[in-house]
Amino acid sequence: MRESYDLLVIGSGPAGQKAAVQAAKSGRTVALIERDKVLGGACVHRGTIPSKTLRENALRLRNMRKNALLLEQTVNEETEMATLFYRLDDVLKAHDEYMGEQIHRNHIDRIHGHASFLDTHHLEVMTVKGDRRRLRGENIVIATGSYPRHPPELPIDHEHILDSDSILSMLYLPKSLTVLGGGVIASEYASIFQALGVKVTMIDRYPLPLGFLDQDLTEHFVRSFENMGGTWIGSADPQGGKVYFDGISEVVTELADGRQVRSEKLLCAAGRVANVKGLAIDKAGLELDERGVIPVDSQLRTRVQHIYAAGDVVGPPSLASASMEQGRRASCNMADIEVGVMPDMMPIGIYGIPELSSVGMSEQQARKAYGNDIIIGKAHFSEIARGLISGNEDGLLKMVSDPQGKKLLGVQIVGEGATELIHIGQMALISGSDIDLFIESIFNFPTLAEAYRVAALAIVGKRAKGGMVC
Repeated sequence: MRESYDLLVIGSGPAGQKAAVQAAKSGRTVALIERDKVLGGACVHRGTIPSKTLRENALRLRNMRKNALLLEQTVNEETEMATLFYRLDDVLKAHDEYMGEQIHRNHIDRIHGHASFLDTHHLEVMTVKGDRRRLRGENIVIATGSYPRHPPELPIDHEHILDSDSILSMLYLPKSLTVLGGGVIASEYASIFQALGVKVTMIDRYPLPLGFLDQDLTEHFVRSFENMGGTWIGSADPQGGKVYFDGISEVVTELADGRQVRSEKLLCAAGRVANVKGLAIDKAGLELDERGVIPVDSQLRTRVQHIYAAGDVVGPPSLASASMEQGRRASCNMADIEVGVMPDMMPIGIYGIPELSSVGMSEQQARKAYGNDIIIGKAHFSEIARGLISGNEDGLLKMVSDPQGKKLLGVQIVGEGATELIHIGQMALISGSDIDLFIESIFNFPTLAEAYRVAALAIVGKRAKGGMVC
């Protein structure tokens, strides 16, 4: 095996894998270094796929409860978590095999070990057998992902007080769970466990969770969460109080205002930080910025011109989809392949129950940019035939247009299927299509996609009346 490569990629998650494949396809020699036995990184094996598997089974159980007249189905109090990950091992194995085959057929050298910088061009890799290898890379891509942030005041023990990695390692489904945080991970797990029948209390310092989304979506999410039996405590400061295991059976959360919340388990979802442990980036002349990530320019270059970084290690948006594109672009930039600027019309998908997805401007952003005369069109899934047929009535599609009711500015969706539906709005925004496109187009009937036409008709009706609500 060679000791010098055109590109060394550290990490095999979404960013690293795409960076390696793109470079290989452009004729470069590539080595992909991964410390885990399997490919895919935390995204595949500890985050995205396991959590989405749990979500699918939560939905199945919730639907069984809805159909109690036909079949009584409850979650056993001693339900093992393992039973809630039906087919997970098969999915992970298939995904690892697919990625391994892709790496092999593109003639990428796969190296199992832990990498650390020696200087700007050299890495030392400690293999699983304890051997040390010195590798040289004309270019290097850092794609080592992230790990859960642990606030120093929270005694995370991974048994009673868990983080977003260890939450899925519980042996049994708890009867109650406190979730600290209001971001994507907190919202997804809080709603998933509530749908599984766990009594969930969600606590955050902000009035609503997912504050970067349109307010209609976040309010809808909280309403759905509470309708399932969950408790939302906003504008509270969990970190200003105390969190501890009482030594018997419960985790106690004391809020700054004196309130006390007790639960069997607690999940701390306080965000994630760049994973550069043991990487010795200082030896390459790199350091984390004040946000705790590796700063890069528009071409994913670090301050060292031949070293790139992509994925969670460079910070938001921290989406697998964005990480894949960043990895690909890093390799294209390295090879002087023209790719243009990173698309700003990137959809956000949050796999809570219900799903939430957004692309373009929210109503609040549009009001700041265009004034209060913007026109909003909404379509509730309860008004769409497919929503009624499938029992998927808890949803909303919202279109934001300019004050003339012509230009589409953004699409916001909450409800099952939101992360799929959003791509119609994304394509319309990218192509510069106006609102009338949705009126003049014919959608399959019955489908949830019809919601676009209903929302567009609402906008047309309002612009005909000078923007007044119909």
